[in-house]
Amino acid sequence: MAEGIDHITDSNIDEITQKNSLVLIDCWAEWCGPCQMLTPILQQLAKEYAGRVVIGKLNVDENPKTSMKHQIMAIPTILFFKDGKLVDNMIGVAPKKNIEGTIAKYL
Repeated sequence: MAEGIDHITDSNIDEITQKNSLVLIDCWAEWCGPCQMLTPILQQLAKEYAGRVVIGKLNVDENPKTSMKHQIMAIPTILFFKDGKLVDNMIGVAPKKNIEGTIAKYL
């Protein structure tokens, strides 16, 4: 996993979203071209928001339980959790400023 980005799985998602105030999770797959385009943006955000926002990646092929629970039908999908609750999502590759706007709403 890239520096500053957590590896999220079916087994650790609840713990991570419960113990951190704001968590952004990128739902992705290895074969997904648009997902690969989003990774550098998330790496920048992980550096810029270190200590304030936890940024993670969840491979949908390896974690079907979470994908089904949150009805992930298209990837990439970014899930935003505030104090353990899903509060927002973004489908598709979004510009950095759009993702930052959503982060700002919940910080």
